[in-house]
Amino acid sequence: MSFLSLFGSRREPEKPETPPEPEETPETKPDKPADKKPGFFSRMREAVTRTRESLGSKIEGIVALTRTVDESVLEDLETALLSSDIGVQTTTEILDALRDRARRQAIDGGEELRSLLKTQIRAILEAPIKPIPTPATPPKVTFLVGVNGAGKTTTSGKLAAWSRAQGHSVLLCAADTFRAAAIEQLEVWASRSGVEMIKTRQGGDPAAVLYDAVSAAKARNIADLYVDTAGRLHTKTGLMDELEKMRRTAARLIPEAPHEVLLVMDATTGQNGLQQARQFTQAAGVTGIVLTKLDGTAKGGVTVAIARELNLPVRFVGVGEKMTDLLEFSPEAFVDSLLG
Repeated sequence: MSFLSLFGSRREPEKPETPPEPEETPETKPDKPADKKPGFFSRMREAVTRTRESLGSKIEGIVALTRTVDESVLEDLETALLSSDIGVQTTTEILDALRDRARRQAIDGGEELRSLLKTQIRAILEAPIKPIPTPATPPKVTFLVGVNGAGKTTTSGKLAAWSRAQGHSVLLCAADTFRAAAIEQLEVWASRSGVEMIKTRQGGDPAAVLYDAVSAAKARNIADLYVDTAGRLHTKTGLMDELEKMRRTAARLIPEAPHEVLLVMDATTGQNGLQQARQFTQAAGVTGIVLTKLDGTAKGGVTVAIARELNLPVRFVGVGEKMTDLLEFSPEAFVDSLLG
């Protein structure tokens, strides 16, 4: 089989953070880690339902009708990928790889095309993954950064529950002293997760409360310290300077801290959020992504764009509002859930 021509690539406002569900109680205990549950795959599959209904159904249609893979088929595939917010750059690279394969060896119908597509996407998602740093002595310090409305405070609470479920001791640091009610919201999550929290008054010095939190974590031999920082944009110089001050404060107390800087992104913003994140990561030393509200969007393809264009691993995905609705991201489970 040969190709006759190569085609050229053709080329939502933020939502406020949702407070924890009122029906949960402070006595609620987190379940076992989600990725260890037999139902992990089904939870991931449920989380990408809207994206699967969009992208997966289109891919299924292409697969069912394809006996010979030609340019027309690849054009249909290109359109399907772009519609799920995988993005122009990443879509182009996937299509180029498929064409290269087709030149060397014919693609035998729709099922093989789907298999090759899954392999391509999984490879993109796995490429940025690196070993998670473990400090020689605790605590491991993790900063949660991002813009207001992405879900930082909620994610901080969920991560506390996730760490506790793995048997780790946890401390939360309420370093978002700028946003009204941020401290109170994190306090609710700390209670429901069964962990302690270090805080100061609203408008207080974030670096000072971080200093207190790191000191307390060291004294108590805490394994994981999660730091909820103020929402900021890369254009907000004062807030970015404050974040850098916090990084220096952590490093003075614990060499190489913070060990992780997780950028919390709202999946429903798709490519718009990706553009914002691209500029944000350059200033904040981000090491990984938490993608929230994945269950509420058909733009789940942005997960692939994040890995390829930002060269950052997706570490966790938010799949609901409950305390246990945070899944450690698995490229294999994501691709299998999306494309079957």
